[in-house]
Amino acid sequence: MKSNSNNQIESVCTQLLKESGIKKGQNVLDFGCGDGVYTIPAAKIVGNKGKVYAIDENSSKLESILKKCEEEKISNIVTINTNGELHFDFKDAMFDAVLLYDIFWYFPAGDRNLIVLLKEIYRICKNGGLLSVYPEHTDTEKLKNIIMQQGFRLIHTYSGKVVHENVIVHGKVFNFLKDLKFNV
Repeated sequence: MKSNSNNQIESVCTQLLKESGIKKGQNVLDFGCGDGVYTIPAAKIVGNKGKVYAIDENSSKLESILKKCEEEKISNIVTINTNGELHFDFKDAMFDAVLLYDIFWYFPAGDRNLIVLLKEIYRICKNGGLLSVYPEHTDTEKLKNIIMQQGFRLIHTYSGKVVHENVIVHGKVFNFLKDLKFNV
């Protein structure tokens, strides 16, 4: 049984994801998913006709997600353990939405690997697909500009409750769409 605190955290994550544009039936990639604080709510939103792919390099965190899935009888999450590789074995235009939440201490604005990651996300994101970004530990304005230079258009900024390191805090999430007019 979930504690009241865990229910509040899931409620905040669900609200944020819905306001960002996650919907029933979508395929979602949660890159750098950690222990799944956003993965599980995303899976519940997309339902059985959708799927959430949770990627992380920490196998124990992925095992934790699978345990939560078993406890909550969630069957639409695929976990993928990575060694930090930034080229994914996904088809072009496979995802309706990609979440980049609290990963920017690994990929600071201006880091060459961030550009590699964004180019790959552009490839695997559907035309008009959502890129949702929670930009902790980085220069937010610089990051937004880099994302837009890689073919994404800022459409909405969520400002309110977010979950950071399993604590509810106030933060911002930037939501971009894959720009169809962009030439890679």
